[in-house]
Order: sequence, then structure tokens, then C-alpha cells
Amino acid sequence: MGKLVVMKFGEGSFEQGFAVTLQIGEEDKRAATEITGKLPAFPEMPLYYSHWQSSYRQIGNRYRLHADQMQVTNVSMIQDCENTSHILRARFNTWLRAEEFRPLREKWLERLSSTEEIRVILQTENSQLQLLPWHLWDLLERYPKAEIALSSPSYDRIHKPRTLNQLVNILAIVGNSKGIDTQADQALLQQCSNAEVSFLVEPQRKDLTEHLWGKNWDILFFAGHSSSHRNGESGRIYLNKTDSLTIGELKYALKKAIENGLQLAIFNSCDGLGLARELADLQIPQMIVMREPVPDQVAKEFLKYFLQGFSGGESLYQAVRQARERLQGLEDRFPCATWLPVICQNPAQIPPTWDELRSTKTKPDLALSTRRRFRTTLLSSLAITGLVCGVRLLGLLENPEIQAFDLMMRSRPPEGIDPRLLVITIDDDDLATQRENNESLIGASISEKSLNKLLAKLNQYQPRAIGLDVYRDFQAKEPGLITRLQKTQNLVGVCKGSDSTGNIKGINPPPEIPPGNLGFSDFIHDRDGVIRRHLLFMNQEPTSLCSAPYSFSLQLAFLYLRPSGIQPKFTPKGNLQLGKTIFPKLESRTGGYQNIDANGGQILLNYRSSKEIAQQVKLTQFLSSPINPSAIKDRIVLIGVVAKGDSPDTWPTPYGVPLDEQMPGVLVQAQMVSQILGAVQDGRPLLRAWSLWVEVVWILGWSLVGGVLAWHKLSLPWLVLAVGVTSSVLYVVCLGLLISGAWVPFVPSALSLVAMVGLMSIYNSKTEVRE
Repeated sequence: MGKLVVMKFGEGSFEQGFAVTLQIGEEDKRAATEITGKLPAFPEMPLYYSHWQSSYRQIGNRYRLHADQMQVTNVSMIQDCENTSHILRARFNTWLRAEEFRPLREKWLERLSSTEEIRVILQTENSQLQLLPWHLWDLLERYPKAEIALSSPSYDRIHKPRTLNQLVNILAIVGNSKGIDTQADQALLQQCSNAEVSFLVEPQRKDLTEHLWGKNWDILFFAGHSSSHRNGESGRIYLNKTDSLTIGELKYALKKAIENGLQLAIFNSCDGLGLARELADLQIPQMIVMREPVPDQVAKEFLKYFLQGFSGGESLYQAVRQARERLQGLEDRFPCATWLPVICQNPAQIPPTWDELRSTKTKPDLALSTRRRFRTTLLSSLAITGLVCGVRLLGLLENPEIQAFDLMMRSRPPEGIDPRLLVITIDDDDLATQRENNESLIGASISEKSLNKLLAKLNQYQPRAIGLDVYRDFQAKEPGLITRLQKTQNLVGVCKGSDSTGNIKGINPPPEIPPGNLGFSDFIHDRDGVIRRHLLFMNQEPTSLCSAPYSFSLQLAFLYLRPSGIQPKFTPKGNLQLGKTIFPKLESRTGGYQNIDANGGQILLNYRSSKEIAQQVKLTQFLSSPINPSAIKDRIVLIGVVAKGDSPDTWPTPYGVPLDEQMPGVLVQAQMVSQILGAVQDGRPLLRAWSLWVEVVWILGWSLVGGVLAWHKLSLPWLVLAVGVTSSVLYVVCLGLLISGAWVPFVPSALSLVAMVGLMSIYNSKTEVRE
């Protein structure tokens, strides 16, 4: 939909200046922008116009003025007319660049795009202002789809509904044609498609009145001689060789025609602003007149170009502008021909298109309709996809996309426990039991006595790897534990890296465990604190208290896979490879993430289960009860704290953010170990995102689906149901793809689908589509 610009001139004069109000808005809506300004006094402006008008009329072309004033063309006057036109144009634009008028000019440039179709309506009672060549305003010439129209400040809407005719009904009045060729006008009207033309050639006044009363006319056309009088306040048309009429003398007949649906009056005759001022009082929707005497050849060429454009589908304003500008080819013989045609507009009415003037309940051109709808849908889909993707790249959709990701993670079916893992947990009861046994817990959640006993018992059953997810940044005191920590080759300890940017000091590793058996315990959490990413490796800072390059989970996976002959290596792109499985690093823009810190070897964390990731046994129970050897042999045993009382080690995950729903750190580590082993040994999918262009095509596809839904023109309840069902299908598809390992855009796709349905529904309601 195009834009509507209204410039209202208040009381004033060229001696005092004019107050001006500029309104800018969408068609058929209240103005969204309004600003006031002023045009300063310029008493010489009417004189400049008068000089040009005098030189123009002295040329003496074969004007469609009243017949007794026609002259023979005087070629020597053409140069003088061109000179005065250049002076008038320059002075006119100098006036419009005045400092007092600048705020309106700047607001225009700010609010209007040169690609938009713009109707500009100039409202004023001052007839001298209406005469000025507003189409030569340098600002207006920047907008190739803008055209200006004149209007009176007083207007009213015709409220009576129109009865559409099967064809465009045109009443063509051919008046006194002395010295001019009106046969060409008649021929051009007869060539209009989907039109029925009734000609009145040099009619009597009674005949004209009867015709105006007798039928629902869409267009009133007049060709012949006419003139304006009383300084442009009134006009006269010459019906035949003896009779002439003013608009006032046709008032009742014209008023009836307007009430019956007359939309457009075209006076292809001279000096028509006086006619327009009188007709405006009758609230006629639109008129096209000539501001000055018009040469016969110019009148014919304008009518030809205008009818071609208007009946061919162009809007009224665009058809007038294109026809007016095509007259430039005649200006070597008829200077200022492009100045003559002007639209006079009732601001309360919206100009109809040619097809809107008639009923289209005829046999449809289905192929044309389908092509048109397909083209509109495709272009709209491209625009909406571009907008949604642009908003997405700015990060405005990141939060809802991540929330949708979490919802899908929770919606996945459980995969069961991982049989390769065993988790020995330390809960509040285990802490209490150790204290009751007078075991020292200073600096740790497990005493040296219990830890030594636990490691000794575990080694009897030959686990493939033991992960101690407990910080021990101090020297052990019990000699037996020191030796056991040093010599347990399948034991992996933890430390925490330093981060100078976040003022994180880090935590030292257990001093007894060899450096090769250490892994960092650092987690990557998103802005909302939730862990959705898995950090496999990183370059520690030179001053870091923890020098381990690999994560705790990855070190345990290395130990577990080593007997199978699987050794870690890195691809040329810097991605970790274990066997045939490559772990592609995240980029700063991945899936729903936009501009994240992707340093180090990060991948998305594909959680296995929301509840039990592995078999669990409490520390006290493990130490005091007999053990099934098969529950430990060749497994990875993780030891960690699940207690909630003393300094709980819990983390928000997609399965829960509140404190009582958070996951203990040792179970998060178990999820990470299980992800690595599942990908390498079981072919369990890693979570990946599509490339940017594949995501764009995916979003475009769902916007096209929305366009197809809108094609069917369903009633609102059915349309809402259809959108709901389609969005549910989209969610199920995205969930299925996530289960298979692909994180695809759900929120942008749903947004483009809904936006497309809304846009095309509005388009369908505002546009009459041929069926």
C-alpha cells in the first residue's frame, strides 16, 4: 500500500507568507506524522507566473480554448516561453528551500522512501498557489512514483454505496470542435478495454442533463473548448456552436451523477482549474484538467498515454504522471506541455483502479490469477524471510529460540541409562555419616579415610577409568592415600581454570595426581545460566592455576577408548576426531546462538536423559555392602557430590532452572562422558546446526506454506485453526530433526509462517483478486 501526503496551506498571502501543515501516513489510514511550518513572503512569485503565462499564451498554438480566441502559431515566441519557464522554476524552488520551510522538507525526506508510490494532495483556497508548477518541486522530482493533486480545504465523502457496472461506463461529451480534432479523442475512448462509451456530440443542454440523470456513470469525459473566468473561480464549457454552460448550470444533474457513483471527470480542454473549483464543491472524487490553454496535439497525446496506463492496470496517479512526462517529447514544438495536466482530488476518496470501477463477476482468467497470486506470494515470502532473518541475526530471537530448544529437549523420549557408567554419589547422609565417624572433611566432601577405602575397593574390580569430581587443592596427609593417588593410573582428577577477564582465580589440581591424568571441570553456561554447551578442550591462560588442556569428561573418555585402539587426533580445521567421529566446534553464530564466545573446543550438549544418566550408588552404601563385580569392571566410575546442604554443586539445565530442579555437577559430567562415548561407539548423533543458507531456505519454505494457507481465503476461525495445526506440525518436524541431531530454526519459521498468513490475509481483504 502506498503513502498519502497532505500539505495544508492556511490563511496567508504571497505578501505575508503561508502557514503550512504537512501530514504523512498510509493510504486509508489516519496520518501517522504531522508537522507545521511556514513559507515566507514572496510577493514577486505571482508576477513570475504571470510573465510565464503571458509568454506561453502568446505562442498561439491551436488551443482548445473558446474558438474565437484561436491564433496562428508564432514560433518566435517559443524561446521566450522557455526562458520564462526556467526563471519561474528556479524562483519557485528557491522559495521552497526557505529556512522556515526546511523542517517540513526534512520530515518528508525522513519518512518517505523513493521506491514508494505516493499521492501528494495540496489543500488551499488560494488560486494563485494552485497555479504554480508544483510538479517541478525539486523534492518531488526525487520520487519517481509520486504525483501531486490539488484540493479544496473543504470536502466531504459520498456515503452512498456504488453500484458497480459490468463495464466501465463512460459518458463522453464532444463539444464545439471548431479548429480542433476531437475525432482522435473518440477513437481513443473506443479502444479502452472493458468499457462502454456513450458519445454526445455537440449536444443540447437538455440532452446532456437527461444523460447525466439517466445512468450510473463511472467516468465523465469532455473534449472541446473551455475556459476559466473570475480569476479561476468558475469555468465554462462550449457544448456546440451556440451554447455554453457553467458547472453551476449543470449543478443538479452533476450532483445526481456523483451520488450515483461518478468517480472521475476528465476535461481534455483548456484552462480547466475554474471547472475543477466548481466541481469540487459538488464533492466529485477525482478530476483531471488542464491548468492552461492546451494545444490540440498535446491534448490528444495525453489522453492516449493516460488511457493506455489507466486501463492497463496503473493507478490513477501513476497513469497521469507517466502520461504527463511522456509529453516531453512534444516540447520542442509545444513548450511546457508537461506542465498542463493536473489532478484535482477529494481527499475523502481513494482513487479507484480501472478494474475497481467495474464489476469483475465475469469468467475468471484462472491462469493469470494464479500467476499473479504466486508472484505476490513469492515476493512477500522473500520480504518476510529477509526481515525475519535480519531480526534473527541481530540476536532479537535468540532467547525465544533457546527456550524452544529447551522445550524440545524436555519433549524427547528417554533413552535409558548408559551401561558404561557408574556414579558414586555423596549426599547429605554420607556427609553426616563421615562426621559421626569423626572423619575430617576439611577442604573436601569426602574424608581421606573414606577416599582411600573407596579407591582401594574400586581397584579390586578393575574399572576402566575412575573420575574424582571433587576438588582437592591441598596435600593429602594420610600416607596410604598419597601413594594410592600417585599410583592409580586410571584415576582422573579435576581442577578449575583461571579467567582474568571474569576475575576467576581457578582451583589447583590434586598435587598427587600426575598432570597427564588431570582434566578441567569448567562448564560453559549461557546468558541465562543454563548449560547447553560442552567444552572439550581449551588453551589455559599462562597464569592459570589449572594447566589441563582437556576436560574432565574427555580425559575419562580417552581412558575408556584406549583399549579399543582409539586415539585422539585433530583435523586440519582444528576439530577433535576420535575414531571415525569428528566433533565439529561451534561457531559464534550457530543455530539459535548469535555472536556467542566460541573460543575453545565447544559442542552442543546432547543430554541423554533428564533423570538417571547411569546407575547410582551412595558412598556409604558402596563402602559397607558387597559389590557385584560386573557393575564396575570395564566401566567408568564417577565420584561426586549430590548433597544439597553443604555448598551444593548443582547447575541449571534445559530440564530445570529452579534450584530444586537443577542437576548435580557430577551428573552433568556423566552426561558429557556419555555423549562422547555414545557418538564414538554407538553412532549416537551429535547436535549440529545447518548452514546459514540452508536455514534461510527452510524459513522461506515455511513462509510459503503460510502463503498457501492464505490462498484459500478461509474464515478467521478456520484460518486460526489451520495456522495452529500447521505450527504444531512444524514443531513436531523440528522435534524429530532434533532427535536425529539437527537443531533447526523453529521460532523464525513459525514467525515467518504467521507473518505471511497475516500479510496475505490483509492483501486479500484489500485487493480484489479476479476469480
